[in-house]
Amino acid sequence: MTTTRIGLATCSALPRLDSDDRPLLAALTERGVVAEAVVWDDPDVDWSVYDLVVVRSTWDYSPRRDEFLAWAERVPRLENPARVLAWNTDKGYLRTLEEAGVPVIPTIWLDPDRHLSKRAVHTRMPAFGDFVVKPVVSAGAQDTGRYQPVSAQSRALAITHAVDLLDGGRAVMIQPYVTSVDTSGETGLVFVDGELRHAVRKHALLTGPAEAGDALYAAEQMEPAVATAEQVDVAEKALAVAREQVGGEQPFLYARVDLVTGDDGTPMVIELELTEPSLWMQHSGTAATLDAFADAIVARA
Repeated sequence: MTTTRIGLATCSALPRLDSDDRPLLAALTERGVVAEAVVWDDPDVDWSVYDLVVVRSTWDYSPRRDEFLAWAERVPRLENPARVLAWNTDKGYLRTLEEAGVPVIPTIWLDPDRHLSKRAVHTRMPAFGDFVVKPVVSAGAQDTGRYQPVSAQSRALAITHAVDLLDGGRAVMIQPYVTSVDTSGETGLVFVDGELRHAVRKHALLTGPAEAGDALYAAEQMEPAVATAEQVDVAEKALAVAREQVGGEQPFLYARVDLVTGDDGTPMVIELELTEPSLWMQHSGTAATLDAFADAIVARA
């Protein structure tokens, strides 16, 4: 009798997985399978030995996106699959969502191939209200900063931030800072196998300019939340558009849709996480997301 083997892909900085995902190892073992944390860019790993590889805390991929996607293509059985990762690791997907009628944060897009001058970058930044500058390919709020247009110093830092990213060949996003985040935070809706399991609230994270550092992600303060009907509707619409874009017969094995509230009360997508999101399973309460996730993994394996 052959034993089912499941690999949970992580990064070298977290070889035993992030603390949120670590309980998956025991949960899968309880279901009679062999589960292992495996570093995605370890050249000695034979990915063909796994009946399924599930992408989890691969949080160092963004500076090496091409390498990461090439790895995903080589893994015989991967969830979420390579075509999903290719679509989702470039936040240009927000344009697709917007075109399909899903409410998103208005965004200004800067392309490095246009070789914009500092003055050109300056003219594209908002004249009123705090705004955010971040790369189109990033994870864990890396290289992301909040700026104030009324402050000459802050605006200068924003211009330098954007130009440095563009000079490094990275596309840039500029978005208005949604002020409700300071009072209500972001709400993340967690889906497993296409079903909403639970919601979490993330407290405000951005307080100033982007800071250099080696951290994989910015520390987040989380708590359980209850999603409203309007939030669920927007999240499900976003996932439906994503499914149309990437194809496939099954729902996404895992997904997290992060929402903020606009000035008019409308939930807006800030990120659709289909690559390596924390699912914050420790905050799922009676929803038992850990068990549901383990069951779904075993079923697909």
